[in-house]
Amino acid sequence: MSTKNKILAIDVGTQSSRALVFDAQGQVHAKAQSLHEPAYVSPQPGWAEQDPEQYWTAIRTVCEQLWQGGAVRPEEIAAVTLTTLRASVVCVDAQGQALRPTMVWLDQRECSQPPRLSWYWRAAFALAGASGLIAHLQRQAECNWLAQHEPELWARTDKFLLLSGWLSQRLTGDYVDSTGCTVGYLPFDYRRLDWAAPRDFKWQALAVRREQLPRLVRPSERLGALTAEAGEALGLPAGLPVIAAAADKACEVLGCGALEPEVAQLSFGTTATINTTQRRYLEVQRLLPAYPGALPGAWNTEIQIYRGFWMVSWFKREFAHREQSLARERGVSVESLFDELVRDIPPGSLGLTLQPYWSPGVRDPGPEAKGAIIGFGDVHTRAHFYRAILEGLVYGLRAGREQIERKLRRPVRRLVVAGGGSQSDAAMQITADVFNLPAERPALYETSALGAAINAAVGLGWHADHASAVSAMCRPGALFRPNPEAVRTYEALYRGVYQELYPRLKPLYHRIRRITGYPA
Repeated sequence: MSTKNKILAIDVGTQSSRALVFDAQGQVHAKAQSLHEPAYVSPQPGWAEQDPEQYWTAIRTVCEQLWQGGAVRPEEIAAVTLTTLRASVVCVDAQGQALRPTMVWLDQRECSQPPRLSWYWRAAFALAGASGLIAHLQRQAECNWLAQHEPELWARTDKFLLLSGWLSQRLTGDYVDSTGCTVGYLPFDYRRLDWAAPRDFKWQALAVRREQLPRLVRPSERLGALTAEAGEALGLPAGLPVIAAAADKACEVLGCGALEPEVAQLSFGTTATINTTQRRYLEVQRLLPAYPGALPGAWNTEIQIYRGFWMVSWFKREFAHREQSLARERGVSVESLFDELVRDIPPGSLGLTLQPYWSPGVRDPGPEAKGAIIGFGDVHTRAHFYRAILEGLVYGLRAGREQIERKLRRPVRRLVVAGGGSQSDAAMQITADVFNLPAERPALYETSALGAAINAAVGLGWHADHASAVSAMCRPGALFRPNPEAVRTYEALYRGVYQELYPRLKPLYHRIRRITGYPA
């Protein structure tokens, strides 16, 4: 019997990189983590950059920790798989060297002089009412910003890669990436799950050329084999299969076992999202694409709250000085004390209601959007404020659920919740009550890495298909059931207050934007 019976899943996130070793039943045999310190740098306001070598160094560090731990041996590894943060790009020269820091997904810089579309495409988008959306695409595209502001560097850019593609090249020696990782301002055809056809408007709208982009393979297919150099760096034998997974959010959906359209997967991360998996291409918001899923040939109908559970970090920084001090005394995390903070606050926070648009959107909400908190009274405390943050985020995700249901014409019947915020029992109970559905937390916290391992297990032939792999490797954890009294309160506040906030405040947001210039 072969001793190669385990999978190494590498998960590169915004804050840290992790390496986990799984078997065919989804059991974790070893885990290591290395923080990215800092997570990114901002040479100018709104910029977010990271030295790409820091990600590679972190991967080397976590692999070294794995083998030193002794729980697993390198010779037990049958394959390597990779999931990373998405929409983060690397410029590479003809010698394979990174030319500049990675532009991380949080980067807010915009291009002011994008490539000009032909009259045909301008007229077509004007007729479709999509001119603003296309202009947004061109402003946000990193390749357009680079072509405008760093033209000499852009001229030397032989390959323009997502972080997943750059790390895949470091592992295999080939410029290759997974279709499941391809989320960003790139000439990608989301419907076809391939680079855009030669006559697609994206080749005019974006400064990138086809030869600058990597070869694409589907999740669970081979990206290639581990090179001798990469094997030495990671302490693994050369020639190991490197199997394609998908971006972190897509892998999280798969790792939660959310394969059916009526199952909604909620991610309580820096960006909070609600996703379902669909086996046909479907745009929940017109002209905003469904993202590639970690399930080959499937899509995730994602609705996101951009700043999401970042707001918990914001609250901690701005209002939780007492909890920070207490956490240091007790040797625990600050977040673990927040459930205590809201324990005695009733559902609905005595009417304090938060709209979680701390960052502007594209369409719903639009680029003028701002956050709002209403209903303050002299009874309200920091604890009410914190609970209102959690409630507002879940209201926003419920609104996403209703958008998805209207488009699919079928109800969501099950919730699975992952991400850092899911470790809060208070957040889980609020989710069950606002959605009026049981909210399930998987037994394993590291669902992105598990999703990548599922892709690898299918690619190795350990399971016949992804449904079989999910059945064998995913396990349910705690289940939070709706409280009928809380459901009634949340239903009234959601319908009668939260849903009214954005339409009523939108004209004021436009005025604020005109007066102050923010958001730009």
